[in-house]
Amino acid sequence: MKSIKSAGDLAINGAPPAFPEMLHVGRPWVGPREAFDKYVDGIYERNWLTNDGPLVQELERRVAEHHCVEHCVAMTNGTIALEIAIRALELGGEVIVPSYTFIATAHALHWQEITPVFADIDPATHLLDPAAVRRMLTPRTSAIIGVHLWGRAAPVDELQAIADEHGLHLMFDAAHAFGCSYKGQMIGSFGACEVLSFHATKYFNSFEGGAVLTNDVVLADKMRLMRNFGFSGMDNVIHPGTNGKMSEICAAMGLVNLDYLEERKRVNRLTYESYRSALQRIPGLSVLEYNDAESNNYQYVVVELDARFPSSRDACLEALHAENIRARRYFWPGCHRMQPYRSLFPHAGLLLPETEDIAARVLVMPAGGMVDETVVETVAAVFRVLAENPA
Repeated sequence: MKSIKSAGDLAINGAPPAFPEMLHVGRPWVGPREAFDKYVDGIYERNWLTNDGPLVQELERRVAEHHCVEHCVAMTNGTIALEIAIRALELGGEVIVPSYTFIATAHALHWQEITPVFADIDPATHLLDPAAVRRMLTPRTSAIIGVHLWGRAAPVDELQAIADEHGLHLMFDAAHAFGCSYKGQMIGSFGACEVLSFHATKYFNSFEGGAVLTNDVVLADKMRLMRNFGFSGMDNVIHPGTNGKMSEICAAMGLVNLDYLEERKRVNRLTYESYRSALQRIPGLSVLEYNDAESNNYQYVVVELDARFPSSRDACLEALHAENIRARRYFWPGCHRMQPYRSLFPHAGLLLPETEDIAARVLVMPAGGMVDETVVETVAAVFRVLAENPA
């Protein structure tokens, strides 16, 4: 990597990009090839590729233990896991969700002809605001889906209180929250169930995959039926279902990566601390902080620009991309401004002022093992140039 000696070396001043290849948010992290190959050898020996194989069963057991929950139902991906959990809970009508989330949270509802009702977020946390949830309740509301964004837990207690008061289901999209906790309790056992993503870019990945965590044995058994077409034994279909099964090869990658979680967390935290140290002295910038009293995976380095910073968020994005640093706007512009919701609810933004404000001010930086001090200093140099020469 080229070392950036000064802000004058930056591409925004006409020099070549700082790095020869693009540095992306969420570059996959994989464990040692030799460990993975041992699992693959076993798959070949057994010739058992899918359909609740032994590696899937082992992964489910270990993930459940890691999250201190009774049941883990592994799925082919996090979106299918959301859809199956929603259908297993027999949700309908309207379900309250944040708009400031990945589009799959809303799509998993709309795909099943359930209306996602977007509630605003707390600007201090980026998490669903319980007061906003109360404002969006109607007689058609059947549930609330909270999102543990950036690995930081949603306001679980407040959302559970609302659900109990109004007789609603509560579940959580925990795609960002593998290995994270709330008030000292691991994510996984809150609400009726919590949904994990094991996508390649996540802190924990199984190539592709996901899971639903729950302490409800009836719900877990129902989801196991639903992920395998409703089969209960040979030639015995007893429930509607789909194909949501995880393959053995994906479980193999998951098992390898489980053994290296602590090392990844250590690297993630060092990267996060480096960014925080480098950017904290630049007026108008802040790095979203984690609560060290909780278990965190430190997967996301989230930078907020406020009114004191003289350049626009998108100008910063363009300058970082010119350095081959692929920072990203998360979750811009919000689900409510994407299709089909933009057409279905054209005035939703009037009820989501904090969502729109945060979506316009946030950038997420490349992090993890691909990032070193040179990358962090380059990012800081870009922001310093744009603070002194507004764009």
